[in-house]
Amino acid sequence: MQSGPEGSQAWNGDPIDEAEALRRLQLSDDPSAQYYAAWWLGRSRTQHPQAVPLLRNALQQRRARQLGDEVEENAVARNAARALGKLGAIANPAIPDLLATLNDDDHGLREAAARSLGQLKAEAAVPLLLARLASGPDVAGAREEGTPRMKEPCDALLEALGDIGIGNDAVLTTLKSFLHHERPVVRSSACRALLQLTDDPQWGEAMVELLQHDQLQVRRAALMDLGATGWRPALTAISNTLAENSLKLIALRGIAETAVDKAVDEAVLDAMDALL
Repeated sequence: MQSGPEGSQAWNGDPIDEAEALRRLQLSDDPSAQYYAAWWLGRSRTQHPQAVPLLRNALQQRRARQLGDEVEENAVARNAARALGKLGAIANPAIPDLLATLNDDDHGLREAAARSLGQLKAEAAVPLLLARLASGPDVAGAREEGTPRMKEPCDALLEALGDIGIGNDAVLTTLKSFLHHERPVVRSSACRALLQLTDDPQWGEAMVELLQHDQLQVRRAALMDLGATGWRPALTAISNTLAENSLKLIALRGIAETAVDKAVDEAVLDAMDALL
């Protein structure tokens, strides 16, 4: 999930429209305005013909954005990458740009690019994603010195493989190598992708087990992963998870959107109603 750009100097809470978002995205001397504009265009799933060319330009912007006492590196490029993934087929011309971004030095930018390539189901990304993960959980998945993050955004890379949908031997072997990662969130991402690619219920059951984890962050991640797969047997477990109702509703909506059986669909809607 991506929240609104709180703290943006260019945003005071007043609503803007598509034309204004496109105008702000061109303000190269105002990264806060561009940051909000890119977020707005992605959230709105714009189909305006100027949006993708402007977002592709913004993806190349490597500047820091001041947020009070904090500095966010390459903020505009990150939001542009996220937005492109939300626009569907209209953003396909940006796939080469996102592929190139997978090799960027910026960890957060690689993460955003991976997620968007997954959303766009960019098959050309599979070899690059596998290459980033090739060193396995002990290297790619190791903690980066001086930070809490891993050397690679493994969860995003694994999820992208599942979203793209190519389940060849190389992909499955890579995914399975992360099933015993020390971080439960990474294990959940691997299970999510394996369930998407194989339909083997053992991977859904493994995510359901993570819904009982003592850390809220892990339960949240498992909720989102189960929702993304649309795995219907998780319906009751999702409803009973000790987490925010808003997240449970998002997960249940994911199941509802993939339901083909009317009875299952009604059961999901009943579960959603009970949380409201």
